[in-house]
Amino acid sequence: MEKFEFRAEVKELLNLVINSLYSHKEIFLRELISNASDAIDKARYLSLTNSELNLVGTDWKIKIVPDKDSMMLKIIDNGIGMNKEEAINNLGTIAKSGTKEFLETLKKAKETGDINLIGQFGVGFYSAFMVAGRIDVISKKIGEEKGIKWTSSADGSYEIDEVEREGFGTTVILHMKEDEKEFLDEWRIRQIVKKYSDYIEYPIVLESKKDGKVEEETLNSMQALWLKSRSEIKPEEYNEFYKHISHDFNDPLETIHYKAEGVNEFTALLFIPSKKPFDIYYKSAKIGPALYVKKVQIMDACDELIPAYLRFIKGVVDSSDLPLNVSREMLQNNRQVANINKNITKKVLDTLKGMKKNDPEKYKKFFDEFGNVLKEGIHTDFERREEIASLMIFNTLNHREKMIDLDTYIENFKDGQEEIYYIVGRSVEELINSPQLEYFKTKGIDVILFTGEFDEIIIGGLFEYKGKKLKSVTKGDIKIKDEDLKDLNEKEESYKPLLEKIKDELKEELQDVKASARLTDSLCCLVMDENAMDESMRRLFESMGQEVPKSKKILELNLDHPVMKKLKDLYDIDPKSSKITEIANMIFDIALISDGEKPKDPSAFSRKIADLMMNTI
Repeated sequence: MEKFEFRAEVKELLNLVINSLYSHKEIFLRELISNASDAIDKARYLSLTNSELNLVGTDWKIKIVPDKDSMMLKIIDNGIGMNKEEAINNLGTIAKSGTKEFLETLKKAKETGDINLIGQFGVGFYSAFMVAGRIDVISKKIGEEKGIKWTSSADGSYEIDEVEREGFGTTVILHMKEDEKEFLDEWRIRQIVKKYSDYIEYPIVLESKKDGKVEEETLNSMQALWLKSRSEIKPEEYNEFYKHISHDFNDPLETIHYKAEGVNEFTALLFIPSKKPFDIYYKSAKIGPALYVKKVQIMDACDELIPAYLRFIKGVVDSSDLPLNVSREMLQNNRQVANINKNITKKVLDTLKGMKKNDPEKYKKFFDEFGNVLKEGIHTDFERREEIASLMIFNTLNHREKMIDLDTYIENFKDGQEEIYYIVGRSVEELINSPQLEYFKTKGIDVILFTGEFDEIIIGGLFEYKGKKLKSVTKGDIKIKDEDLKDLNEKEESYKPLLEKIKDELKEELQDVKASARLTDSLCCLVMDENAMDESMRRLFESMGQEVPKSKKILELNLDHPVMKKLKDLYDIDPKSSKITEIANMIFDIALISDGEKPKDPSAFSRKIADLMMNTI
């Protein structure tokens, strides 16, 4: 037996690996199974390339043997095995590379996330010290006569001895800590294998004794669905797999299954759910597909693989050459990951385009559930802003029953129309009755009716689509025909003294009072300055507890309305009449109500309405 001293400050080093690099202790079993699978991969390759080894027909297997009486857990494989030199190199990765410089590098790498030690057997192997006080590794390499035994208690040294072992492969024996008995329970082992290693290509069997007989139970399905051809998979298989990974009771709305080839090769099996999860707006919600490397789960939700506005996507991405950090729990921020993200994003957006074109009914179901999430991309993904905007569907003034998109809206432009008109509100019914739409109804000009929770913020960041400016009908001036503009200017000039009087009376409340081009039937409406924050956006920010300075609005008046004509007659007779002040305040209250706000003084307004009713009866 030979004893070797670790060259690094092992206690501190193992503390990093055991307590800092892994967030869940159960990961150790995943690591050991993964190592066993890698060893079998190498042995199987030899069986195909070296006939002299006589390995053809080998029953490749990974065996897990728990023993509560002896407090031991064994993980056994019939992979390629190790000799003494390889045991020192493989199991001593940390020790061999250790030194003070390595320790500092590991600390720094952990802080920056720039760790690339995956594939170095020793790092994942040492995670087993989270649950084991001592580890024995008995291994025999294919083609060699003798085996070796490697032993360490992570106390600064390890021992290697020559031993007999029947057959090639490796046995890892964990002498479990007293408080880690749960990992000797059969149900717990089943749970971990199902969660992390269900799609390992080789059988993972649990060995147990019942009535004096040894029994073996295969724990994993060995069916990596995403690696099978689409033609081999039934729709119900896709549906069951989706339910398994998403914990959803409903079938998915759409399945995306493809293999990317070229610089970055990976397979993706992705799903668009049919129903919105309750936590889709929660900051703490896990997003992204599960990440597998060679059919071993590395992350159950990898947010680096998709943009946040596609966070409704569920599924699996499997890559065999993706660089990962030491714990396999966090991807490096590198070009490969960005390329996979870009590829997946394109595939999902192309799928949505196809769904919108070929199955509008299904797409409407999708958009009803996830449209508000998808639209976030307009605000956050500048490069794809217009592409994402093309996927929006909405009702309009002229399409109240059937939803259309921006391209269809532009195709239906009226002669001389240059802008895309829209209005934001709580519901289609509320918006249709908005006084700001009266001119557009009269002229047959269509207006988009946006009713999403965050539409004002999102659409406000779009600015234009295919060279056409987006224009809110509740902000600034609207373009009207020359003859209509001439008529409006003439009327406004004749009403100018009265408008100035009303503006002076309401100067504390309003930015301006002017003749309206928007109104044809209603008496009045409120609009915002071109650059002011919209009322719906202000309400949104206030609901989030943010204080927003209130901008003064512009009161627009319909000079053809009978009330305005009578008010002008009154002003011409007595410009200082107190009735003008009273009526001006009532008009402002009416405008507030039409805009979804309370009257300035609800009680006073109610009394005025009651007095008016009494005088009318």
